[in-house]
Amino acid sequence: MQLIQETPDLSAYLAADEAIDHHHPLVRETAARLAAGAADSYDYARAAFEFVRDTIPHSQDSSDLRVTWRASDVLEQGTGICYAKAHALAALLRAEDIPTALCYQNLGVVHGLVAVRFKGAWHRQDPRGNKPGVDARFSLEGERLAFTPDRKSNEMDYPVLYAEPHPVVLSALQAASDRSHLWRTLPTAL
Repeated sequence: MQLIQETPDLSAYLAADEAIDHHHPLVRETAARLAAGAADSYDYARAAFEFVRDTIPHSQDSSDLRVTWRASDVLEQGTGICYAKAHALAALLRAEDIPTALCYQNLGVVHGLVAVRFKGAWHRQDPRGNKPGVDARFSLEGERLAFTPDRKSNEMDYPVLYAEPHPVVLSALQAASDRSHLWRTLPTAL
């Protein structure tokens, strides 16, 4: 699949916004801590991915009812669904000047992930969190995502790389009073 930038301006994939608030002190502190142990930007990107994947539980897996959507809130509260975890990872990567896009799959409901730009190309990464049957890994040598769409069930990868969270996704997160409410209102398409 060919990934398509929503905007040709690469600086848009480094920008902060309401959800990807990489200027927030907690995001900056976390990024600095992770960067201190990294040899280069690739090593940092892998460390940030593993940090979000492994230390911030997916709220469904942990039965956490809180809904987070802003990157700093995800880091502060230590919980989030796929979209929120993607926002947190995007903020950590953009904080260290690594172009990062938000991208999505349709798996019956819309699933959120990110793409990072290295070596002149975009590489999708899924920080959702591993569990039995899910083994996502950071990779520039072929995708190691949490899920593969089932084409027979009309599941699909969306090819567009967004600089900001898709409005349908952001609206669902912001309107949800808790995860149960969010689960009833998850977007089924973009």
